[in-house]
Amino acid sequence: MPKMKTHSSLKDRFKITGTGKVKRYKAYKNHLLSGKSARQKRVLGTNPVMAPGDVRRLKQGLANIK
Repeated sequence: MPKMKTHSSLKDRFKITGTGKVKRYKAYKNHLLSGKSARQKRVLGTNPVMAPGDVRRLKQGLANIK
């Protein structure tokens, strides 16, 4: 039986917390930052926990991430 592989792009985009929750990164934080306000950059810097419905979709792709 072949092994279940981790989707390579998902392991860089999401992180698993110690309690098993999935943290994601926000968009719009990569470039053109000089035109954005300090508040917007500060808010974009936070990493929210994903919604439970989205986590169910990611379980198979993040199979081997601890």
